[in-house]
Amino acid sequence: MNQKTEKIAPLWVAGFMSGTSIDAVDAAMILTDGVEVYEFGPVAERKYTASERVVLQDAVAQARDWNWHGPVPDYSAACAALNIAHIEAWDKLLREGAGPRPALAGVHGQTVLHRAPQNGQLGETRQILDALALQARLGIPLAYDFRTPDMRAGGQGAPLAPAYHRALLHKSGFENSAIVNLGGVSNITFLGKEGRLYAFDTGPANGPIDEWVEAHGLGSYDRGGALASRGRVHEGLLVQLLDAPYFDQKPPKSLDRYDFNANLVRGLSPADGAATLVALCAHSLARSLEHAPRQPDQLILCGGGRHNPALVRAIEEALPCSVILAEEAAWRGDSLEAEAFAYLAMRSVRGLSLSFPETTGARGEIAPAPILGRFPPK
Repeated sequence: MNQKTEKIAPLWVAGFMSGTSIDAVDAAMILTDGVEVYEFGPVAERKYTASERVVLQDAVAQARDWNWHGPVPDYSAACAALNIAHIEAWDKLLREGAGPRPALAGVHGQTVLHRAPQNGQLGETRQILDALALQARLGIPLAYDFRTPDMRAGGQGAPLAPAYHRALLHKSGFENSAIVNLGGVSNITFLGKEGRLYAFDTGPANGPIDEWVEAHGLGSYDRGGALASRGRVHEGLLVQLLDAPYFDQKPPKSLDRYDFNANLVRGLSPADGAATLVALCAHSLARSLEHAPRQPDQLILCGGGRHNPALVRAIEEALPCSVILAEEAAWRGDSLEAEAFAYLAMRSVRGLSLSFPETTGARGEIAPAPILGRFPPK
């Protein structure tokens, strides 16, 4: 693909993200030309209801049972719930903003299954959403299904936010820093010399912690890290967990949300299990620095996990560099992934790369994300 690098006027673009924690749809607007980020617009969050979470969790369970064998599950109920939540997030986003209406949108959809490439075989990924119906409701061009083109080119399909991370680091003037997104899975982005990106999934993050808490009837997540703070890390088990082959595997590499799950700490008390899963996230993140092009001076935390004080403390204790939260970098930590898919939508319409050999391992020409609707609109 020819990279179109000529200067164009920046546009307001909306982005949407629904993570594997299945807690909410995040929406955000940025002013971008797909290379630079010029301004940050409004943000919005639409929490899933309890019944919507059940429907979406059931879709994930069906996908895991299916595992690319036999008839594809019926995701229609889940897609309907997703579209309602995305539309309400969109409406809220427009109400929050006093600026111009977005000219383009990027939507991630809900990941229900991910299988990394292995043994020379291409990987597979599945994000569900009724993109056609959503685009009709938004009334602007919509980029979607961002991960599939990367995997068809031999890539991991994840992480995809590093291109945006690079733009943020440049905008903020940070040097020798790394960005960590603490979602269901943890991923890290390093910015090497001459602007070259290195990124990969480091290990589990919120996913197994949330699963563990919910399995014990203690809510959908460890609010304020209170449960983990009361527990003691099972050091022997932690050593065993950190011996998993994934942590020694060289990047690029990626994980499905359930490659590491709550069963890892089965048999422990609720508090000790939560504490041990927190320690696993922190120490696997520290192990990831072994694969860094160079040791960062600081690590910037974004994503839902930064709201867990127990997890942040564990990361600070495990890492040799300074650790700051996204807000200390003047970023919007809850909206960064939604912003990233707005940015990637703009790169898609310009024919710019969404991923790179050092971030996903994709090789050759990578098709942009598909776009519904005419761009530029008449």
